[in-house]
Amino acid sequence: MSNRLTSYARVGLRFDVVDSGPIDGPVVLALHGFPQTASSFGELAPLLNARGYRTVAPNQRGYSPGARPRGRFAYRITELVDDVLALIREIDRGPVHLVGHDWGAMVAWSVAAARPDLVRSLVTMSVPHPAAFRRSLLGSDQLARSYYMGLFQIPVLPERLLHARPGILDRALAGTGMTPEMIARVHREIVDTGALTGGLNWYRAMILLGQRAISAPVQVPVTHVWSSGDTALARRGAELTGNYVTGAYRLVVLDGASHWLPEERPRELAEIITERIESVRV
Repeated sequence: MSNRLTSYARVGLRFDVVDSGPIDGPVVLALHGFPQTASSFGELAPLLNARGYRTVAPNQRGYSPGARPRGRFAYRITELVDDVLALIREIDRGPVHLVGHDWGAMVAWSVAAARPDLVRSLVTMSVPHPAAFRRSLLGSDQLARSYYMGLFQIPVLPERLLHARPGILDRALAGTGMTPEMIARVHREIVDTGALTGGLNWYRAMILLGQRAISAPVQVPVTHVWSSGDTALARRGAELTGNYVTGAYRLVVLDGASHWLPEERPRELAEIITERIESVRV
């Protein structure tokens, strides 16, 4: 019998974990994005649990109170990947079914590329393969959509401004499709707990991405989900993603949905994730 996880440790950091569903069921490891925590899977996880899957969702580096190192170098993609690999070892159930949204998708792509032996299948939401994203910067309006990433590079000032003038953050998030309830959760879980700097440090470490992390192909079976109402990600990146997957691949477009897919379309995502898992269990 496996043990239920509430946290795990790596290099002196302690990460909080939400672990639910049948304890011996196939493991779905879910990685959240910015500016959210594992609670963003609060509607999706029970649907997967009801289908017999165990869901394990960590609050990642910068978000867990016990895992907030200082400085952007601590948030390099290699560190984020190693955090997830440590969790897979902690679960100790063999290869997992990996799911990622937003920045969690970026980490998931990198985990699957680096250690395909530990990933049975991959479902990414919103953020395309890193190389596809890079190509889309020049082949679409992606660069204009990503303007905020440049602003986040400024040390200290963005979080101070957002703390001092919370209405700026509220309007920005509402413009991306977040509901008032979701925005209130961002304040409770991110702003009020001091997690904002850690989350922004993921962006500040982007320039530290190595060429291998950007271009490495993914061998495992993949489903990528993009939504037509996503203000942050252009369709071009989603269309290019299949060029960087050598295993079975499917692109799913959810018409009318915003960027915040786990909360907005949990039932459809449960079907998509289940279909991908079942495709590798035959």
